Amino acid sequence: MLTRQRGSAVRRPSHYGNGETQVHLRGLLTENLNLNLERSGATAATCGSGVTYGCPAPLESARWWARNTESGAGSGPVGWPCRSMTQSVVVQVGQCGNQIGCCFWDLALREHAAVNKKGIYDEAISSFFRNVDTRVVGDGGTISKGKICSLKARAVLIDMEEGVVNEILQGPLRDVFDSKQLITDISGSGNNWAVGHKVFGSLYQEKILEKLRKSAEHCDCLQCFFIIHSMGGGTGSGLGTFLLKVLEDEFPEVYRFVTSIYPSGEDDVITSPYNSILAMKELNEHADCVLPIDNQSLFDIISKIDLMVNSGKLGAAIKPKSLVTSSTGVVKKRQEKPFDAMNNIVANLLLNLTSSARFEGSLNMDLNEISMNLVPFPQLHYLVSSLTPLYTLADVNIPPRRLDQMFSDAFSKDHQLIRADPRHSLYLACALMVRGNVQISDLRRNIERIFVIQKA
Repeated sequence: MLTRQRGSAVRRPSHYGNGETQVHLRGLLTENLNLNLERSGATAATCGSGVTYGCPAPLESARWWARNTESGAGSGPVGWPCRSMTQSVVVQVGQCGNQIGCCFWDLALREHAAVNKKGIYDEAISSFFRNVDTRVVGDGGTISKGKICSLKARAVLIDMEEGVVNEILQGPLRDVFDSKQLITDISGSGNNWAVGHKVFGSLYQEKILEKLRKSAEHCDCLQCFFIIHSMGGGTGSGLGTFLLKVLEDEFPEVYRFVTSIYPSGEDDVITSPYNSILAMKELNEHADCVLPIDNQSLFDIISKIDLMVNSGKLGAAIKPKSLVTSSTGVVKKRQEKPFDAMNNIVANLLLNLTSSARFEGSLNMDLNEISMNLVPFPQLHYLVSSLTPLYTLADVNIPPRRLDQMFSDAFSKDHQLIRADPRHSLYLACALMVRGNVQISDLRRNIERIFVIQKA
């Protein structure tokens, strides 16, 4: 769910390539509700008050776009809009960041495989993957067109312990990464923000910069960096926030999107609250957009899903094995770990967020417009996320009653990924992203209904 100006529109292919409907919510506390309709057809619309911050007027936007793209496709400095598909680099920091990143890459590969039946390396895949000829030694084996030879993720994996990264390299996704993308140590940060930020930050700064520059050089039009990390650990909170300052200094024009996993109140690591507070200061200063996710909220969603499944209420309404917590369909079957279900929820969130960057479309929206439209002030960049439904619907033609429920669930605290209730305050900016075969009349009716509910 991404906000846009009045009259703008978004079109994006379906999450699973079959046009099912999903509603996602990302927002700050606001007065403005913008709806972006995404359908498998060409119909799209945006409704709202038209109050957006930091955005030029529609006519000025068109002129600005024309000025900066008139030199040709893919032209312009790094971080500027391009006519061709853009690329993004994912930076996974710490144990939590790498585990979530592993789930994300697995889901992304499965999604592209479901859509790209011919195995052709196209712009959709190039947004997050490189096509490499492994027979060529060095960096000269990149292939821009033709058949897929070997896909390599546009990612940098950082952890001061080798365990998780080694597990990834020995797992089913080992061919998606290579040693040139990894930065590891042996000792770890000992759940201490200062060790990760001050000690390992200074020690590995040049090496991190080298990996980031190399990843950026492989991009034709670098759009943004996605940083995935935890706030409670030493490496995630310390080195993860140190990385933000490095990116700001080295790539000031490229947006920095951060997915931060916050510890729950029952966390058994005694230093996690201190790590979180120290990391928050760095997020305030150096991040462009932050999606805070609470471990307790993830656990509550898992409990809610288990309750629905065990009660048998879902029945034939959902596709088999399509829950957002499910790892079914992975490249290679493996025994699920306790946090896999929670990691899959976050990975699904990121998958939906990046779908416009991974698939082409005449009405696709730019990921940078998230911070352009949802962030009114530089340091007011923390967005509340929610996800509904928590499964894939079996029928892509959604009846109005079910669509109404999905709209209501998007504003429910039970579907939010952070324990907060925005209804007790004011919405500064809000965006709904609807995907699937739905009627325009049903969407307009729900927009009006939500307006009435929120004003009550």
